[in-house]
Amino acid sequence: MAGTVDSLILELLEWLSRGRRPYGEVLEGWRTSCPRLPVWEEANHRGSIKEQFIPGDGIAVQLSPEGLAQLRSSRSHRPLLA
Repeated sequence: MAGTVDSLILELLEWLSRGRRPYGEVLEGWRTSCPRLPVWEEANHRGSIKEQFIPGDGIAVQLSPEGLAQLRSSRSHRPLLA
C-alpha cells in the first residue's frame, strides 16, 4: 500500500505545483478517513506541503521546499514514454 500512497502524494504535489490552494479545497479533495490511504496526513508528516495564512483569503496550502524537491526528483526518475 505504501507505493499507492507515494503515488497519490506525488499527484497532490503536482496539483499544488500549479499554485497555492485554499485549505478547504485541499482538504475536501485530499483528506481521507481510510487508514490505508493517508495522503494528506502523510504529505504533512513528510513536510511536503505547508500552510500559510493569507490576509483576506484565509489559510492556503502550497508546496514546501521539501515537497518541491520531492516532485522534481520524481520527475527526473520517470521513464520516458515511447
